[in-house]
Amino acid sequence: MLQSLLPGISGSLMAFCGILFAFAVTVFATAKLAPFLPKDGGREYAHDGKLSAGKPRGAGIIFVLAFVGAVLLFVPLDAELVIYLILIVICMMTGYLDDASKTPWGEYKKGFLDLCVAAMVAFTYLKYNPSTVDLAILGMSFALPAWVFAVLTVILVWTSVNVTNCSDGVDGLSGTLTIISVMTIYAVDLIRERSESYAYLNLLFAVCILGYLWYNATPSKLMMGDAGSRAMGLFISIAILKTGAPILYVPVALVTILDGGLGLIKVSLIRFLKIHIMTNIRTPLHDHVRKVWNWSNTQTVFRFAIIQIILAAAVVYGVGL
Repeated sequence: MLQSLLPGISGSLMAFCGILFAFAVTVFATAKLAPFLPKDGGREYAHDGKLSAGKPRGAGIIFVLAFVGAVLLFVPLDAELVIYLILIVICMMTGYLDDASKTPWGEYKKGFLDLCVAAMVAFTYLKYNPSTVDLAILGMSFALPAWVFAVLTVILVWTSVNVTNCSDGVDGLSGTLTIISVMTIYAVDLIRERSESYAYLNLLFAVCILGYLWYNATPSKLMMGDAGSRAMGLFISIAILKTGAPILYVPVALVTILDGGLGLIKVSLIRFLKIHIMTNIRTPLHDHVRKVWNWSNTQTVFRFAIIQIILAAAVVYGVGL
């Protein structure tokens, strides 16, 4: 960590430099390394999927590694944080290998790998933190048996990874929603006076995504792929766990949950229970609003973001009371 090498520099200045470093490295590395990324083949099943054909895909590997590098340089490390960083990299790499594969990985294979990562997050969290759940807005808290907390944590992490992955389909959408979510968590951390280091992680992650969005804003020049979306979902789940109020995940990421989650529910009910619901709704929801309601990509990103910002304001106000 640079602070140990340069003890005369104040912590606030180091934090300032870390944010600039994270953004600059992401932008520079993306510009230089994008030509070496795998190319998208154009997804036939996706709305306007053919427009993505030939674009670099898997750019998540760049902004995730830029984030990890910034953390290693500018954030005090402990064993818990190191494990989380390793798990984020693992989640990113499974997504990147799928992005680069000529034959896409099966849903069950990816789902199982996500389950393994989720289990490791639950084990790590419980090793270093109590199994207490705060109802931040209500000012209440209660303790759960460790095994119950572990099961619920696995569900939270697995869900966050997969709904975020499913919401990635419009230039700038999932990245923008993730930034709103992590900045909301940052505000909650400050209000609840949680660990400064973990609060700062939200800023670093947000500016790395901004560096990616510099190239992904409509019309995009490249895409994050599963390498980025899966890592974003994992980071959100870890960040919300560290607030001590994991139930806040629902309002903090509600638009992402609805956008990506309804499709998971719809497909699962049809595949496993032969129950056909939401037959008039295209999923993910970003496909429905574009195909059925004729929203443009820009309208989709802005309107989804506006809804999530309103929810974020309500969460921050409620926690601050």
